[in-house]
Amino acid sequence: MSSLTHTVKAMVFDVFGSVVDWRGSIIRDLTRWGEQQGVQADWALLADKWRGLYQPQMERVRTGARPWTILDVLHRESLDQLLPEFGLAHLTESQRDHVNRVWHRLDAWPDSIAGLGRLKCRYIIGPLSNGNVALLTNMAKYAGLPWDAILSTELYRAYKPQPAAYLGVANILGLQPAEVMLCAAHNNDLGAARAAGLKTAFWPRQTEHGPGQTGDLRASESWDIVALDIRDLATQMGC
Repeated sequence: MSSLTHTVKAMVFDVFGSVVDWRGSIIRDLTRWGEQQGVQADWALLADKWRGLYQPQMERVRTGARPWTILDVLHRESLDQLLPEFGLAHLTESQRDHVNRVWHRLDAWPDSIAGLGRLKCRYIIGPLSNGNVALLTNMAKYAGLPWDAILSTELYRAYKPQPAAYLGVANILGLQPAEVMLCAAHNNDLGAARAAGLKTAFWPRQTEHGPGQTGDLRASESWDIVALDIRDLATQMGC
């Protein structure tokens, strides 16, 4: 058991890829929907290209090139940009909205709900995600994620990895940064959290980006906790 069990009060989680399987979920959801609607596309490639626009869209907000804009809006702009490339420019407004909200309908990885449930018995748990409050709330309801609070970066108007996102979650919980642990499957997220004074926990999601994934296959630094998955994280944190 880690000695951090005596100092950590809250464990906050990166969500996309770390807690939920965004890629697999999008492919499954839109494949079913496409069959029902008579709409065909390479949903796997669409998911990958859509996610590929995630950081560039947020970077325009981070740099001040555009005012604060929630992720639902950024996702929709990226989707509208991609649809013609996939032969889907004919989709109606209602269809586009349904497709865009696929990010609200993501499935948890097999270990996530059980692991989070165990951690919730001892720690405050919540998502520290770039997803907006509505997206994360709907996703939690859909997937059964047992958060204590929805700690979206929308509350701080700062997208990770900006320091204000990590410091904001500690402040809103009334805690010191060292009393908060960021838990994620992404080394760069953890690096930014550590720089802001948070504790860190890593586990790999080696198929987040599909079978050809090359990044985040293992811990790149000596994080405070390195686990196999969220259930193992719960064990190491005394739950």
